[in-house]
Amino acid sequence: MSSVTFSSVLGYFAQDQSVEPPLPAVRIADGKAVRWTKLLAEIRKLNEDASKGTKYKLFLLSRHGQGYHNVGEAKYGSAAWDAYWSKLNGDGEIVWGPDPQLTPVGVQQAHVVQDMWKIEAAVGLPGPHMRYCSPLTRAMHTCDIIFEGSSGDSDAPVMVLENCREENGVHTCDKRNTRTYIASAFPHFSIEDGFTELDELWDPEIRESKAQVAQRARKVLEYIFAHHDVNDIFISLTAHGGFINGFLAAVGRVPFPLPTGGVLPVVVKVEH
Repeated sequence: MSSVTFSSVLGYFAQDQSVEPPLPAVRIADGKAVRWTKLLAEIRKLNEDASKGTKYKLFLLSRHGQGYHNVGEAKYGSAAWDAYWSKLNGDGEIVWGPDPQLTPVGVQQAHVVQDMWKIEAAVGLPGPHMRYCSPLTRAMHTCDIIFEGSSGDSDAPVMVLENCREENGVHTCDKRNTRTYIASAFPHFSIEDGFTELDELWDPEIRESKAQVAQRARKVLEYIFAHHDVNDIFISLTAHGGFINGFLAAVGRVPFPLPTGGVLPVVVKVEH
């Protein structure tokens, strides 16, 4: 059993208490113009006052925009999708696997998040200290759009992490592309060491459980807290609905119905 525990610190964001605020807007509980400056100062103070082995970071979790697999599931319904259609690459009209692209709606959703970043940058939101992303195209494309020309378009690189991928197995939409493709399509992204050329994790017969996704999300948290000191308090992570709910489970939160193109802020505490 690991001696490391993760928890969510509530009270900073409206989304901590409710799913009602429209997304992708980020609603800080204190709506004053200096809200981001104040929030980040409070997180730095938490780190200064924390006991040894305890750290705090702000995560901004972004779900990719609509992909063609989302259109396929909406077309056939979740039950038929899970039972049959998700195991195929398409239906003759829509191609959703492997590794589907964003739809035009999904691209627009990502631009809406980009606009949110620009609006919030005007009231103090800085670029993140680090940006992490799923290796699936829909997430990488979303991440690319979000930060283009926004406050996050800074020196902070984007690191592709295998463990940030969606709930894995069976569904062809969750099989990733090759490392060569990722390096070619997103040459400005970094790829973690040990990332294999082919997708060696996707299994056509076995679907990950929610508990396994949460364990994978925990590994991402362990990686991030191990690789970033207390000065790097603001982390962006672009991924998927299933992974984000696994992340929330790993920090003791209930699932959040984040739509495609949605953004969820979470303050995380780690204790060793």
